[in-house]
Amino acid sequence: MFAVWYFVESTINGALIGLMYALVALGFVLIYKSTDAINFAQGQFIMIAGIMVAALAADYGVPIFLGFIIALVFMIVFNVALERVVLRPMIGRPVVSIIMATIGLAAFLEGLFPMIFGSSTRSLDLGIPNDPWIIGEVYLTPINVVGAAIAVIFFAGFTLFFMKSRKGVALRAVADNHGVSMAMGINVEMYFVLAWSMAGVVAVLGGLLWGSAIGVDNTLAVVGLKVFPVVILGGLESIKGCIVGGIIVGIVEAWGGTYLDPAMTQEWFREFFPFEGGGTKDFLPYVLMIIVLFFRPYGLYGKKIIERV
Repeated sequence: MFAVWYFVESTINGALIGLMYALVALGFVLIYKSTDAINFAQGQFIMIAGIMVAALAADYGVPIFLGFIIALVFMIVFNVALERVVLRPMIGRPVVSIIMATIGLAAFLEGLFPMIFGSSTRSLDLGIPNDPWIIGEVYLTPINVVGAAIAVIFFAGFTLFFMKSRKGVALRAVADNHGVSMAMGINVEMYFVLAWSMAGVVAVLGGLLWGSAIGVDNTLAVVGLKVFPVVILGGLESIKGCIVGGIIVGIVEAWGGTYLDPAMTQEWFREFFPFEGGGTKDFLPYVLMIIVLFFRPYGLYGKKIIERV
């Protein structure tokens, strides 16, 4: 019976973490849907937001909520400026050029902001208790529950925005076809700015939640790489794919940490597999991503593109 509860606990906590991954992955999808560019600097955006809020709170005594507002305004302005100065001039260039530009930007930001605010690890106290919440025999981590709830609320808001508002419908049109949208009188460049602004909002939320969960320093940017399997698995164009992919990746990661990592340290396991043990939860999502790509190169919910040659 204990094993059953242990499995349920691992699965639920994995799904909660997966929803937090999905929130971060939404930034990738928003930018790709609107501009056809993969932003490899999204993890650095999360790091910037987390470092700003933590530094303002720890070094200057700024309340967390006010720090959140300051970081939110900064990230929106920063993303809009970045889109106009760096990425808009590259429209129409080969995709690899845009990819390399965002990778270079990621390296630059990862060094710049720790240099400004310091590289020491800071805690980010959101007032969420550290003691686990116990439901039956299941122990839940409070920050995971709160983060998952915020992710669900945010996704619901985005769904309503895209389905019911004029700007949301126009942004969907821009995501489907830039040329047709321009012919219909839609200001495509304005909606590029809107997409990057929303990605900035997502980065601030991700920075707060993940900064509170694992601490704030330049390694917070690694979260951006950890969610990349979520984006590929769900589909680069699909918001629904973010949620499904995030939950799958979170559960797979949790199962790896719960069952495979401890098993690999046991003598009976080493008799068959001469491994030192540990670390499987970090690479299992990438293995899953590769397997899915063999059968569905466009992801579970991505747009299937067929080209006639």
